[in-house]
Amino acid sequence: MSSLLHITNGDSFTSRLKTLEIKGDIITWREMLCEGKTLTNVGSETFWKTRFDFLHKNYKVSKSWFIEKTLKEYRSLCNHKQQDEIVLWFEYDLFCQINMLAVISWLKTHRKYAQISLVCSGDEDDTDTLYALNDLSDEQLLKLYKNKTVLTQDDIEYADYVWQLYCSDNPIRLENLSDFQNYQFDYLSGAIRTHLHRFPTIRNGLNEMENNILRLAVEEKPKNKKMFLGTLLRNQEWLGFGDSQYERALGRLKPLFTSFSPVRLSKKGKEILEGKTSYYSCIQDNDVYLGGALKYNFLYNTASDKILKL
Repeated sequence: MSSLLHITNGDSFTSRLKTLEIKGDIITWREMLCEGKTLTNVGSETFWKTRFDFLHKNYKVSKSWFIEKTLKEYRSLCNHKQQDEIVLWFEYDLFCQINMLAVISWLKTHRKYAQISLVCSGDEDDTDTLYALNDLSDEQLLKLYKNKTVLTQDDIEYADYVWQLYCSDNPIRLENLSDFQNYQFDYLSGAIRTHLHRFPTIRNGLNEMENNILRLAVEEKPKNKKMFLGTLLRNQEWLGFGDSQYERALGRLKPLFTSFSPVRLSKKGKEILEGKTSYYSCIQDNDVYLGGALKYNFLYNTASDKILKL
């Protein structure tokens, strides 16, 4: 067993990392902790039960798939006890950053002796584009690896603290974080801001992502659902979501469309997009969690950029 362990953000990058001839064992973190309820005690029995219940209910994930793909890989991580250096490979977006926080929280408890480094892609050139790891050339990836950030104990404590806040029942505490610049997480403030924008707005009861879906339907007039999903993925900025997450969002918003082939909003959909009426009472669900907080217990005020508790 190598004295070096890599923890990656997903299967596609794990495959890529294997081609780079970098020494070390590789573990893939297969989770999407940016969606559904999360608990602070990463890796505990209650943590995994809570995660399976959410994934099974909302994404039809079977128990056998969850055990094979997520739990077996997690157990492999638990068995890697000898490594004194652990390298995390994550990206700038919300999806990755929340997973990263959870992994660091786990490492803080279970791998106190290891040196933890971070390789994080995002702002790689002088354009406004933010890059995923797989967008980069081998040369760029090797350069990122060579310049990886060694996390201090303070960095690790801070990541764990932000994870605890993410899992708390009140997102207002996350909103009050202002000391990101004191720690070595270049994209965490952007990811947390994106997270806070997922609470429903006062204006029409939809959050930023849901409003974006309606806006792109009107502006782009996609010919079918497949083209629409492609448009949504290209225009999602910091979310880092995949097809399945947008499919689920479209399911929630289906009553606001007359058709998905071509993609057309209903009269009500247009009125909600224009802020003439609210969809809050129709979309409100008392079992939707963002981290540890109930999504519909809070409203986001776009004018003041503040979260309000109902």
